[in-house]
Amino acid sequence: MFKMEDSYRHKGMRRQLVKVVRSKGIKDERVLDAIGKIPRHFFFENALVEHAYEDKAFPIGEGQTISQPYTVAFQSELLHVKPGDKVLEIGTGSGYQAIVLLELGAEVYTIEYQKKLYERTRFALPDMGYQAHFFHGDGSLGLPKFAPYDKIIVTAGAPTVPDALIDQLKVNGCLVIPVGNAKTQQMLRLTRLEGNKLRKEVFHDFKFVPLLGNDGWKK
Repeated sequence: MFKMEDSYRHKGMRRQLVKVVRSKGIKDERVLDAIGKIPRHFFFENALVEHAYEDKAFPIGEGQTISQPYTVAFQSELLHVKPGDKVLEIGTGSGYQAIVLLELGAEVYTIEYQKKLYERTRFALPDMGYQAHFFHGDGSLGLPKFAPYDKIIVTAGAPTVPDALIDQLKVNGCLVIPVGNAKTQQMLRLTRLEGNKLRKEVFHDFKFVPLLGNDGWKK
């Protein structure tokens, strides 16, 4: 993590990024405002700042990426986060998605499989003024100690929907998760209804890094 200034130039680049994300179909103004507010270049080395406000994913080490802003916005819009919602994020990664959730007013519990990323992000986000609950472990099993959650978001591609995540949702809570094979995944939104029934909605195809763990892909 490289601490830098947030200049007028950076803010101008963010405004352009918001226009791009909006043009791709994102309508939730609160999500767009969050994208427009977060200094994404703080996640990039100085020499790579030009890449920070392009609408694309970018490697951050440990085989992981900082997600494409459109993808972050799309998942965030599907979640319908309300201020005060208790949200579990599976796959902290760089922390960019977690910050969007925090900007939307969520209380964020986030778990990361890769120890180095966990160590980096749990210090980096507070340095940027953002407070979440950080954990290292197998996100495919959720975080049962703090369940149930209003919303759960998975930022890695899963082979199937882990039962543990459904079990940790409140009634009327929803899970947003990309599910598929190693090459492409469909974005799903699963809402837990009374009597343990589920409502399933299917959205666009995406490509995520694999969800590793007991109920994900094996290393």
